[in-house]
Amino acid sequence: MTSQTAVDPVARALWYIESHFDSELSLDDIAAASGVSRYHLSRAFTAVTGIPVMRYVRGRRLTQAARRLINGAPDILSVALDSGYGSHEAFTRAFREQFGCTPEALRQDARLDEVPLVEPQGNDPLMNASLKPPRTENGKLLLVAGIKRRYSHDAMAAIPSQWQQFVPHLGQIPGEIAGVTYGICMNPDDDGTLEYMCGVEVSSFDRIPSDFATQRLPAQRYAVFTHDGHISTIRATWEEIFRSGLPSIGGQMADAPHFERYDERFDGRSGNGIVEIWVPLIEA
Repeated sequence: MTSQTAVDPVARALWYIESHFDSELSLDDIAAASGVSRYHLSRAFTAVTGIPVMRYVRGRRLTQAARRLINGAPDILSVALDSGYGSHEAFTRAFREQFGCTPEALRQDARLDEVPLVEPQGNDPLMNASLKPPRTENGKLLLVAGIKRRYSHDAMAAIPSQWQQFVPHLGQIPGEIAGVTYGICMNPDDDGTLEYMCGVEVSSFDRIPSDFATQRLPAQRYAVFTHDGHISTIRATWEEIFRSGLPSIGGQMADAPHFERYDERFDGRSGNGIVEIWVPLIEA
């Protein structure tokens, strides 16, 4: 384990972005400076800060541009170019999307008090989570069938309603292997959205209804963490996994689905109990 992987990769990413966002930056650059893969960083950064990596970079650049305009920058094109945009039009489009107004309107109004600026983020935990050391396990091949949706980070509060839709199907899915349900996170993109699937293991996909999604999880090495408490606080456990759990074992998340495993230790009615969080590892 190197010293680079032994510290919080999100803290490294935040420092690197704040030190370099005036220059050309890519997700690969930030991940390399953080000492983890781009997949690992994308998931960790959004989980800890609530903002996808490149959206944060864009927000910080546009916030600096807004301050320059308020402070009297006469040439909007120069501000656009300095902010990494190749034209006045591209800059105006991004600026309007970020702040709800054009650069010209902001400069004329000369006020920032109602503009949603993106300020530098610290790396303080939003909640405290007590994290036990993980075990490592060679996960078997899993065939999972269920319901899948794509979410932005801001929309993930809707995941419980997805489970509410899925639970009535339990016991009626062809080939279902009863006793355990899975919440699978997969296919994230650079904008911070990902697919979430709630499902059960099945013996085959042969008779799965056409309106159900299927997912094959290959045999994989995992770090297995435990969330013990109410399900509403599982975000704190995820944050702590990325802050200290994976760095403590020198682990990096592989570019593969990761999942929550719900067995008889979890009470779906009360939301209390034990949930296992299986994080795929890059093999050393």
